[in-house]
Parts: sequence; structure tokens; C-alpha cells
Amino acid sequence: MERALRTNAAIENILEKYADTVYRIAFARTKNAHDAEDIMQEVFMRFIKRAPVFESEEHEKAWFIRVAVNCSKSLLASPWRNRVTGDQGDTPFFDKEKSEVWYAVASLPEKTRVVIHLYYYEDMSVAEIASATGKSQSAVKTTLHRGRQRLKEILTNEEF
Repeated sequence: MERALRTNAAIENILEKYADTVYRIAFARTKNAHDAEDIMQEVFMRFIKRAPVFESEEHEKAWFIRVAVNCSKSLLASPWRNRVTGDQGDTPFFDKEKSEVWYAVASLPEKTRVVIHLYYYEDMSVAEIASATGKSQSAVKTTLHRGRQRLKEILTNEEF
């Protein structure tokens, strides 16, 4: 595959375009602002080093989402992280999103939280989420359904 040559302006444009998306995905998975920043940096370093060539804008977006999911997965599975304890600094990624719904989504299990986030916050289709997360479309639909049910329970019972 041919590597794309990118100027600083092109890299800055890509960074501006996908920084929020990558950060939100990383934060949705880790629930930690510092880890999300580290993951975001890793994703963009991979983009710069590997210089992938994209077939379309959808392919480009899917690449960033997939790499963000994979980097998050790697961080969460690392032995170093499993030994570290203490305050994880669960700071929301944007103050405007501090709402009952945000806290309800944040209280969901990681796998459900990520699928809900990608569907509602990133406007991804079930097929795109399945591709980005490596799950089947039926698994994504089931996760969305169960996540919506759980959110309804949380928000009507105000459990969070």
C-alpha cells in the first residue's frame, strides 16, 4: 500500500477533524481524562508514522475509531494499569455534557457505554460500529437494546 505524504497543515486538519471523536471514544472506554489524552496522542502518532491511505472519508473516520478502540483496549488490558490504584480522575470530557444522561451513560458497563457512545454521540450506524469494534451487527443491536433499557431504568429510577 502506498504511503501518503502529508504536510503539517494536512496533519493539523486531520487532528482538528478527529480529535474530539478519538478523545470521547477513549474517555468512554477508560473513564479517565489522562488516559484518554494518552490514547488520543497514540492514535495520532500512529497516523503520522504509518501514513495510511484512505479510500473515502468514511474509511478515514472508521480507521480513527478502530485505532482508538484498539488503543483503549490495549491500555485497559495492560498489566501496568492493573497494578496502579488510586483516584482515576473521572473528569467528563466536556462540561456541557455533564447531565443526568451523561452520568447515566457513564455508569453503564464499558462495552455497552462504548456502543451507546458511538451510536448516539458519533452518529455511527450499527454496521459501522460492528466494523469498528469487531462485533457482529446482531451483537451491536443487542447491546444497544440492552443499553437503552438500562438507561431507561437508571433515568426513571434516578439510581445514579
